[in-house]
Amino acid sequence: MAFRNYILVCGGTACESSRSQQIFDNLKLEAEKQGVADEVQIVQTGCFGFCEQGPIVKILPEDSFYVKVAPEDAHELIAEHIIKGREVKRLLYDKEKAAKHAQVEDIKFYQKQFRIVLRNCGFIDPENINEYIARDGYAALEKALFEMTPEDIIEQLKIAGLRGRGGAGFPTWMKWNFSKNVESDIKYVVCNADEGDPGAYMDRSTLEGDPHSVLEAMTICGKAIGAHQGFIYIRAEYPLAIHRLEVAMAQSKELGLLGKDILGSGFDFDIEIRLGAGAFVCGEETALLQSIMGHRGMPVPRPPFPAVKGLWEKPTVINNVETWANIPVIIHKGGEWFSKIGDEDSHGTKVFALTGKICNSGLVEVPMGTTLREIVYDIGGGIAHGKKFKAVQTGGPSGGVITSENLDTPIDFGSLVKIGSMMGSGGMIVMDEDDCMVDVAKFYLNFTVDESCGKCMPCRIGGKTMLGILEKITDGKGTMKDLDTLTEIANTMRKASLCALGQTSPNPVMSTMKFFRDEYIAHIVDKKCPAGKCKKLISYVIDPAKCKGCTACARKCPVSCISGSLKQPHTIDQTKCIKCGTCIQTCKFGAISIQ
Repeated sequence: MAFRNYILVCGGTACESSRSQQIFDNLKLEAEKQGVADEVQIVQTGCFGFCEQGPIVKILPEDSFYVKVAPEDAHELIAEHIIKGREVKRLLYDKEKAAKHAQVEDIKFYQKQFRIVLRNCGFIDPENINEYIARDGYAALEKALFEMTPEDIIEQLKIAGLRGRGGAGFPTWMKWNFSKNVESDIKYVVCNADEGDPGAYMDRSTLEGDPHSVLEAMTICGKAIGAHQGFIYIRAEYPLAIHRLEVAMAQSKELGLLGKDILGSGFDFDIEIRLGAGAFVCGEETALLQSIMGHRGMPVPRPPFPAVKGLWEKPTVINNVETWANIPVIIHKGGEWFSKIGDEDSHGTKVFALTGKICNSGLVEVPMGTTLREIVYDIGGGIAHGKKFKAVQTGGPSGGVITSENLDTPIDFGSLVKIGSMMGSGGMIVMDEDDCMVDVAKFYLNFTVDESCGKCMPCRIGGKTMLGILEKITDGKGTMKDLDTLTEIANTMRKASLCALGQTSPNPVMSTMKFFRDEYIAHIVDKKCPAGKCKKLISYVIDPAKCKGCTACARKCPVSCISGSLKQPHTIDQTKCIKCGTCIQTCKFGAISIQ
């Protein structure tokens, strides 16, 4: 059935939290009420990526890009755009810049992006397998089953140069080849969807918007290595992704694309979902496999590596969601096509969750080799509220900060390591002049200490000791010797910890000490926090020359530590002040400052 218009409503988690489900329901209701239900198809898609502007509604064929849509806008969108053919200009992204809307490809946020992993997110209904098939879905599986040998499949991955997107960057073809060449009656395929980095939501969004890409890729891997069983390990707190995976699996089985005798080829492959309880350490592959088998999620020594001896001591290929999502495109279009994207060191694209003090937060997919400056300023729109750029953290709690001096560094596996950071799974948090780098290091270390499984002593004791030193420094009780102690412990943890959680958790501390050592010294020597973040090192002070004595700050203070007569300068009792910041937010005359 042909429709006059197609309405795509973002159905990702971020937009759902802003009532996109209600927008979708209202649009369906209004289409019925206004008599155009047979003329318009309304689809709930995955994430569009431009999360800062959500909820997003796109209407085709005009390609009208509506942003920050509210449920109550549904009536106007149907009445004006669908029935009268007039765009609702107040909701258009560029309503103030042009008489006519820009095409999506003209929006600066998208111009430097190249979508492979996110190719279907925002374009299809993830709960309708026919829409996935219409965009070349399962064509790669058909090709792998009927036109390629296992060796052919792995050779295409080798030509493509695809490396694992979970952080380690290990060549995917090599991992698959290890498992393929191990003699075993049973082999397994595992998808690591246990995404837990602060600020990261790339894998979750991919599963919410395009679950079939992962199912197709895992089945192709099964054919390549001789496995017939797969597992998707995903956090239980991602209910939307889980639901869409379950729907996709049921539809795939119904069409003979999963299960017994796939497409009549004689090849069997099935997938099960295993729910994780939210332990960050289970993102480490050996801990994840332990959890799937019903054991406590704790890392085990390697070698042997999972590709040789994994689940139930059988060869197991484990890749993360983003890695899997690349596979169908590589097999369908060929490894040579993929290898031409990116730079010499790293091929293909990388998805980042761009968050923090940035104008345009959202999901970003760029070719490898794109610079940090392009991501932060061209795609991200620069720093929010006119503040100055200070640093960007890549790699989450395992990575390090990158300063303005290195903003022209290309995003690839080798370049980031050279400047003391890492690609990681793809979290990218931007910080501005108001961020305290000692506090940032403490935040990440507090996270990894809390998430440590406690199995090995370097991580269990070292992380806790480093955190204690950072707390001492931010309390104004640190000494210069503490910096040497932090370095000694960090070096020990890097060498002796059992898994990557302990080996990399000192990275945020070491990188902030390297690039912002003056801030550490200010905390230790001057007993001051230059950014005004560390509560025990700051004071809220009223300037008597600016204070009008309006009493607004005194009335709002939760601990009544501000005193003064009406129309007379006020003072703050520093012994009572809890440094909550209410006074500075209340004052309309700029009389209160942080010192």
